[in-house]
Amino acid sequence: MSTPTSEPTIGERPAAAAPTIGFVSLGCPKALTDSELILTRLSAEGYRTSKTYQDADLVIVNTCGFIDDAVKESLDAIGEALRDNGKVIVTGCLGARANEHGDNLVRSLHPAVLAVTGPHATDEVLAAVHAHVPKPHDPFVDLVPPPRNAIDGVGVKLTPRHYAYLKISEGCNHRCTFCIIPSMRGDLVSRPIGDVLTEARRLFEGGVKELLVISQDTSAYGVDVQYRTGFWEGRPIRTRMLELVRELGSLARAHGAWVRLHYVYPYPHVDDVVPLMAEGLVLPYLDVPFQHSHPDVLRRMKRPASGERNLERIRRWREICPELVVRSTFIAGFPGETEEEFAHLLDFVREAQIDRAGCFAYSPVQGAAANALPGALPDAVREERRARFMAVAEAVAIERLQRRVGVTMQVLVDQAVGLGKKGGVGRSYADAPEIDGTVQLLPPEKLSKTYRAGEFIRARIVAAQGHDLVGIPV
Repeated sequence: MSTPTSEPTIGERPAAAAPTIGFVSLGCPKALTDSELILTRLSAEGYRTSKTYQDADLVIVNTCGFIDDAVKESLDAIGEALRDNGKVIVTGCLGARANEHGDNLVRSLHPAVLAVTGPHATDEVLAAVHAHVPKPHDPFVDLVPPPRNAIDGVGVKLTPRHYAYLKISEGCNHRCTFCIIPSMRGDLVSRPIGDVLTEARRLFEGGVKELLVISQDTSAYGVDVQYRTGFWEGRPIRTRMLELVRELGSLARAHGAWVRLHYVYPYPHVDDVVPLMAEGLVLPYLDVPFQHSHPDVLRRMKRPASGERNLERIRRWREICPELVVRSTFIAGFPGETEEEFAHLLDFVREAQIDRAGCFAYSPVQGAAANALPGALPDAVREERRARFMAVAEAVAIERLQRRVGVTMQVLVDQAVGLGKKGGVGRSYADAPEIDGTVQLLPPEKLSKTYRAGEFIRARIVAAQGHDLVGIPV
């Protein structure tokens, strides 16, 4: 019998624990895609992820800095990570914010953090990780180029396997008075159309059944490059919303998948996209951030469209595509908002028949131009108007949901209990994940009927409950 030795034999590698990284991702889907890219790059370099702060060598917190509640949540998460781990790197929108003295807000409140970066700063985050937790050295793989998907942004996903967010641009050219996003994320920068389509194809090939297109302003895709012609698979394609949506729809159709459009400003050229929805190439669903309806309030907000044209545009869209679902967000109690202007907003929601609506009571954001506007309303008035808005919006939404009862709809399954025999949860084309309603699936009538998460099924809608539908698989 040979004597054990501590020396490795030829072909074996010494065992070494790979460094582990804890990760907290806060904020919107655009921040989520940043988190996915960072984690993909770290994974490609040999780092592992930790489920707890205590087991991590370092923690990364990807923050949100848009509204006060989001800032508080981010600062609390940083504090918790510092308390439970001690080694923390901060990235994201809050990392780009300054306090009233012009100093970095995060560093002023949490001076113990190791590094702070702004949003979409993957290289800077990785450099900070390398400085504090050196990259694991593996002579067997260090000379191998990183996987293509780590470069193209397809790799580690923080969403379920069957849906994914596709970010087509970064930043925004608008200067809305209530918003500080451009100061954190910069002006509009559109991704090359070939890169976007390549990522979309890989996601579909990887099993994604729903692609959610996101950006700060999806309708403005390509404006920054003057809609120049790009290339994909040897074909010339203009860097423009219409061409991008058409190509994404064709890819989705080939894979039996959905494409859903978010953050679509109501510019006139969006009219050209709606026929693609009527054809079934992309979902008849538009997430349009109207924010208000009264022209005077929109001017104070410095929004890029007037309320009157918005109402006309929605009517025209529904003439082209009667199945269209419109979701939106609004602000109640903006500085100077009169009762008449607020009543105009309520009338707009009723007349436009907004299917899904969210509303924020106006909240001053440090650095926003709206802070200097006259006519600031008391907190109680802002909250009261938000509540009145939601009562009207929910009444409209529920009435529109009732029209679905008795209809058979395609449903993408998110959860299935006992292969669906004990029910499940899914979504119709009218429901974006996490922000809209769901379809509560009852046990199927046929004993042989089964389904799994990530599959499409047909369901007969038998009831509407609040913001959700109830359906029986058929």
